[in-house]
Amino acid sequence: LTFIGELEGDRFSRRINSEYAIEKNINVIDTSHGSSYPVSEWALGLILVGLRSAGYHFRKLIENKHWEPNNEKEDFLHQNEELTGKKIGLIGFGYIAKKLCEYLEPFKTKISVYDPYISKNMLKKLNYSQVELNNIFSNNDVIVCLAPLTPATKNMINKNHFNLLRDGAVFINVSRGKIVNSDDLINALKTKKITACLDVFDPEPIPVNSEIRNLHNVFLSPHIAGTTKKSRTRFFEE
Repeated sequence: LTFIGELEGDRFSRRINSEYAIEKNINVIDTSHGSSYPVSEWALGLILVGLRSAGYHFRKLIENKHWEPNNEKEDFLHQNEELTGKKIGLIGFGYIAKKLCEYLEPFKTKISVYDPYISKNMLKKLNYSQVELNNIFSNNDVIVCLAPLTPATKNMINKNHFNLLRDGAVFINVSRGKIVNSDDLINALKTKKITACLDVFDPEPIPVNSEIRNLHNVFLSPHIAGTTKKSRTRFFEE
């Protein structure tokens, strides 16, 4: 054996003994980047969906509840915010985050990053702020979780962070559901004036009786961010 090509489009550390492969001079190719393009596109889409409370509006329409887009008496969920000029906090600064930042450039957003493994000099050159995790939640309009799932990041985001969110804040997760404490997220969505757009959740698939399915300040997609026709072939190309 001389070559292993990982085609799951995810970090291979849980499936392949890379240390043993190095010892035996076996080349191991990680194709995680193959899905970073569609995931970053979907992250941008969810940011726009969240800022416009599109999930809330769609639920109202299919429930035949109302058609009053300019009703000032609506509750806090009836917000229509623009992305231009917003403060965006990124948790993790890998392939997906870098591509997302390219897509955000025309919107003139102010970006801050939490990633303890990234060079401060690199972020400084990009004119991004490097901050602690608490600051990501307390100082931004939109928070995007892009970190990989590792023993260090499992349940990393919890009620202490959600309590820091300002009214109208949008939380996006396109990485892994287990990074977030699901009970804490649900409780925050029930008690705070925030919105969540989630492509991932813990557990998956989301149980039919889960409260997250019925909350109007939530937009859900079934872990499809990285699943496109092009991403399938891109893994082989890499």
